[in-house]
Amino acid sequence: MTAVRHQLKARRVQFNLDNTPLHWLPDDPFATHMINGIHLLLPAGELWFCRVYNQALPYVTDAQLRADVEGFIRQEAVHSRVHSKAEQYLVQHGLQTDEIREKSEWLFGHMLGDAPFGLGFLKNRLLEKQWLVIRVGLVAAVEHFTGMLGQWAMDNKSWDKADPVMADLFRWHLAEEVEHRTVAFDLFEHLCKTQLGFYVSRQALMAIVFPLFLHFLAMACRGLAGQDADREAQRVARQSLLGILAELQRAGRKTENVPTFTFLVAGTLRWLSPRFHPVTEGNTEQALDYIARSPAARAAAAQTMH
Repeated sequence: MTAVRHQLKARRVQFNLDNTPLHWLPDDPFATHMINGIHLLLPAGELWFCRVYNQALPYVTDAQLRADVEGFIRQEAVHSRVHSKAEQYLVQHGLQTDEIREKSEWLFGHMLGDAPFGLGFLKNRLLEKQWLVIRVGLVAAVEHFTGMLGQWAMDNKSWDKADPVMADLFRWHLAEEVEHRTVAFDLFEHLCKTQLGFYVSRQALMAIVFPLFLHFLAMACRGLAGQDADREAQRVARQSLLGILAELQRAGRKTENVPTFTFLVAGTLRWLSPRFHPVTEGNTEQALDYIARSPAARAAAAQTMH
């Protein structure tokens, strides 16, 4: 286990997106809609993280890990609220958001709720702990991607040309993902009974999470792009899943506003190693340095001091 070496704290940030254009990444509707879809996918997912982790807390016997998990929960709750409020930005630009958001709510609230796969007869004391550990493992697999994407965002320079408020929103969020990137992995390991069980389980769960992650990103991207009158956006909306992934690869190389598909695949392959640990996937000091200069995080810190 690799404990977070400083206390994780929630930062009560706020973002005013009233003047943010729909294409907040200039001349790049594909990257804009790919990233904007996250506003609709994450609120339900991050609240689900919090519910699952609150259920897991009684099983945590290590004091430092417990503190890390509690800090993780507080940060994820703020993330969920920020992206939920950002949905209004999409609505103000005339986009319908209900269908995409409801699919995310169905996945996290129904399929991955307390009744396994939404089947009430499976909700019993015999399966309760096992289903909880499985869901903790699913969070760990998802957090591998958010940690990777967080470090990518810390290294990214192309967003310097983007709308500054939206760029700060995502950079602040992703910096916190780098900051707490080890917590989900460590909690899953803590709850697994054996190292072999931990390794086999995390590979099986990644085999589920990676394709689901890609499917939901593509679904949200197409759903938003299809409502955009821009010709390039309309072309994106007609793409299949494979077409979206090819577009991701192309855009990642050309504009660098999104990571490439091969970047995601390479990160997934690193997960396969028995020696893998997310501590090597990011630079905490770099993330904290961004948070220290983030306009929204600085405003939140100043407000706390008053």
